[in-house]
Amino acid sequence: MSLFVSELLDLSQTDHAGLFEGCVYPWEALPKIGVYLEQHLKHENFGKISPRTVIEGSVFVDIGTVIEPHVHIRGPVWIGKNCEIRHGAYLRGNVIVGDGCVLGNSCEFKNCVLFNEAKVPHFAYVGDSVLGYHSHLGSGVTLSNVKITQGSIEIMFSGAKINTGLRKFGAILGDHAEAGCHCVLNPGSVLGRRAMLYPGVSWRGVCPPNTIVKLQQQQSIVGRMQ
Repeated sequence: MSLFVSELLDLSQTDHAGLFEGCVYPWEALPKIGVYLEQHLKHENFGKISPRTVIEGSVFVDIGTVIEPHVHIRGPVWIGKNCEIRHGAYLRGNVIVGDGCVLGNSCEFKNCVLFNEAKVPHFAYVGDSVLGYHSHLGSGVTLSNVKITQGSIEIMFSGAKINTGLRKFGAILGDHAEAGCHCVLNPGSVLGRRAMLYPGVSWRGVCPPNTIVKLQQQQSIVGRMQ
């Protein structure tokens, strides 16, 4: 396994492959999102937007996309075809959404890229992150994007530290990767293609492709005295 863009992401599954041009690692695209949208985004709507949606700034919505009531979108934001932006979602700038994506109830998105068919249906936070093709976040997943301590985020891989140079960096999910309900991915986490975290896992570092991380708990059942 490597952490190269080509190892984690199928660039044919986004209309924004140009964002990753010249990037060795996927997180190198994160600081470029704002400039990319400034150069390419047009403020147009070809979808179905509820009149109770709040839109500020430049937002592009493609055909077949439905945006439900009480969604708040603060541009620049680019939303692809046939997406569901569900009640209460908050998109707060520099967000690129592919085709067939689901952005769910009470989910927040900021400075991130979702490849086609990425699903974030319920109560999640996605900041400074890239979600690959057909990736999925369960209910309540948090992609933590800032260290408690000072300094840029580093990734431990193959016995060496890679300094990303980023103060804010959440996670990279490779194609078909999944995180179960209430997982926390600590800053600079990477899930390889088809990697899976079971519910409740607090993950840090690089999860190899085609692997499952299981959380094992010890439980006991005792009788009630009253």
